[in-house]
Amino acid sequence: MSGHFESFFPESGSVDYSDQSTNIDETTMAELRELAGRYPQPRSALLPMLHLVQSVDGRVSPRGIEACAEVLGISTAQVSGVATFYTMYKRRPAGKQHVGVCTTALCAVMGGDILLDRAKRKLGIDEGQTTPDGQISLERLECNAACDFAPVMMVNWEFFDNMTPEKADELLDKLMRDEEVVSPRGATITSWKEAERVLAGFPDGRADEGPSAGEASLLGRRIAEERGWKAPTPGASAEPTAQKESEQ
Repeated sequence: MSGHFESFFPESGSVDYSDQSTNIDETTMAELRELAGRYPQPRSALLPMLHLVQSVDGRVSPRGIEACAEVLGISTAQVSGVATFYTMYKRRPAGKQHVGVCTTALCAVMGGDILLDRAKRKLGIDEGQTTPDGQISLERLECNAACDFAPVMMVNWEFFDNMTPEKADELLDKLMRDEEVVSPRGATITSWKEAERVLAGFPDGRADEGPSAGEASLLGRRIAEERGWKAPTPGASAEPTAQKESEQ
């Protein structure tokens, strides 16, 4: 063949091996071993282990890859293959606060692209980058399963609903000034590293902080309660329900 395959995703699969810095110590190694011990097959712990690495090093570091491989008894290539497959694992340092903007389907229709462009201009960075002071990193997100609150943004995986350019500006201003920010359907924002530790499987005791669902998600249930609608009994005919609805 005279030609060769050219990737349109030049950054995919790349871990920054030029940065060998790490904060992983024996305490981290003990916690990695603890995670591996939670599963019948230790290798099943790799995903939470990578989140723990990020909570310590702010990214999937070369040392983090080696540590996971050591604990699980697998190759660094096998760890890298997982770490570079999922977008939640960062190959370069994320910011103290990680901001995501959904631009898929309904969020795009409702203005997600406008929000992302506005965030880029305000922060002076592109998607996939971090501000020079390390305060905020920015990501274009795929569907966050929050279409009833579109357009949505996320900070450290916590939802911010029904966003507007003005609300986005206010949110970013607060994050840049290290002011308190509270998710409308979740907890008070701490930091991306702390959120990563929770995802690794070390709860911070704040899982029940804030409402778990918003009005848009509960609307169907409220209407059903008001009208006395109930789920049909398994095996029962659906005809009476259809007839009742037609009479309404």
